[in-house]
Amino acid sequence: SAIPYVGQLIVEWIWGGFSINNETLNRFFTLHFILPIIILILVILHLIILHFYGSSNPTGMNSDIYKIPFHPYFSIKDLLGFIVILLIFMFMNFQLPYYFSDPDNFKMANSIITPKHIKPEWYFLFAYSILRSIPNKLGGVIGLLMSILILFMLPYLNINSNFMNLKFYPINQIYYWFFINNFIILTWLGKQVIEFPYMYLNIIFTISYFLYYLLSPEFNKFWDYLMY
Repeated sequence: SAIPYVGQLIVEWIWGGFSINNETLNRFFTLHFILPIIILILVILHLIILHFYGSSNPTGMNSDIYKIPFHPYFSIKDLLGFIVILLIFMFMNFQLPYYFSDPDNFKMANSIITPKHIKPEWYFLFAYSILRSIPNKLGGVIGLLMSILILFMLPYLNINSNFMNLKFYPINQIYYWFFINNFIILTWLGKQVIEFPYMYLNIIFTISYFLYYLLSPEFNKFWDYLMY
């Protein structure tokens, strides 16, 4: 609804009416059912393309003579990783099914009373933290979307560098771990109540989050300048 002119129309189209109703729930349940299928198809396509064309070389140099067959080397390695993740997933589902659940999820739903502290699932807390750090409604929505969409820029951060791997850029290695810590702190801030000092920390770490995508290529250029 924060989008000018067409925002309310989009909201009503998503809701399937003028308010959240049974049609809205059906649409979101269907979306949650279709998304895993789409992701599975994309994973299969990725493996097929990887099988025919191979993966990129981090050094940015031609290494065709060092290529090895996809099967059995990569297929067995990926199968082992899949089995390990599946075992962890099964353990969490069967032994600790409510470990990541929020206590508010067990309260009876009431359409009249809004909970004091609404927060999404833990894997979206970093984006929710960025949303709350921007006081303007439209700006907050844009910041929320950009916090996720900007991740697609990661493969292109080093496109103008001499090397495609951070192991050749020690400054970026250190800065990368600052970014990971920044991400974890934003996730932690996302579940905190909006009060001092969390509201100011939200702003600081939100700015730091987006600065990474601007400064990382510059650090690459600076290191290339020092070395070459």
